[in-house]
Amino acid sequence: MTEAEFIAALRRLPLHKGALGLGDDAARLGNLVVTTDTLVEGIHFLSDDPAGDVAWKLVVVSLSDLAAKGAVPEGVMLNYPLSETAWDRAFLAGLDTCLAVFDCPLIGGDTVSMPNGAPRVLTVTAFGRDAAAPSRSGAKAGDRLWVTGTIGDGGAGLAVARAGSGPEALLAAYRRPRPRLAEGRALAPIAHAMMDVSDGLLIDSWRMAAASGLAVSIALDAVPLSAAYRAYAGDDPMPAVTAGDDYQLLCALPPDQRPTGHATCIGTFAPGAGLSLTRGGVPVPLPDRLGFEHRA
Repeated sequence: MTEAEFIAALRRLPLHKGALGLGDDAARLGNLVVTTDTLVEGIHFLSDDPAGDVAWKLVVVSLSDLAAKGAVPEGVMLNYPLSETAWDRAFLAGLDTCLAVFDCPLIGGDTVSMPNGAPRVLTVTAFGRDAAAPSRSGAKAGDRLWVTGTIGDGGAGLAVARAGSGPEALLAAYRRPRPRLAEGRALAPIAHAMMDVSDGLLIDSWRMAAASGLAVSIALDAVPLSAAYRAYAGDDPMPAVTAGDDYQLLCALPPDQRPTGHATCIGTFAPGAGLSLTRGGVPVPLPDRLGFEHRA
């Protein structure tokens, strides 16, 4: 089954009202926002990625979902497969650093044993509070699509990690991304829709538009690229917009709203369906792959 087919099947099961129809990256339980993420060795991180960096990224991918709800982290639960002692200790050191940096204490979790040589499967569940909690499905026709920060650094950082050399700034963007928690709290009260960019700018923009029952058009020449990305990968935005691991925020804002901070308007929502691209005002064909999908 594809990821979309499996989620569609899950929607036929009895669902808690806080699940929001499984149409978002987080659930609501009273005043709490709850989200969970799993990283699999060989799929979401490389086998030779440092254990401390893996711990950091594991927490941050869930904190990024909280950021997209405008939430303040309350704490996390960890499910962990015990493996080699040295790796476990390095993981704990990275986890300690990340939880301290983002003021997000450990609540609990579970430990299991894993067979020798089996890929590690790591899961974190994060809880947030004080959330304005815009969904990904609230965009309106005429809204502008904005993105925080720059796009493509995480994907370029993965290429650096695989190559074994390259700009440290890009490697850090892949291994130690930062959740846009402050930006999320600032944007949530004014955004009609918001989500993070985890699987790629194009596929996540398409998902927001589809959830909102709209079409979205993106101007590729408006997509913000960092100086480090341009120096390493060039000026073509297409590899950047189809790569994942950016953990920036996408939001739909009314035409008369402009966010504070570092954010760029890259597109527009309109009646209809689907994703279209332009460059210099000229239509551009969609790439064969919009972003990362499990069993696409």
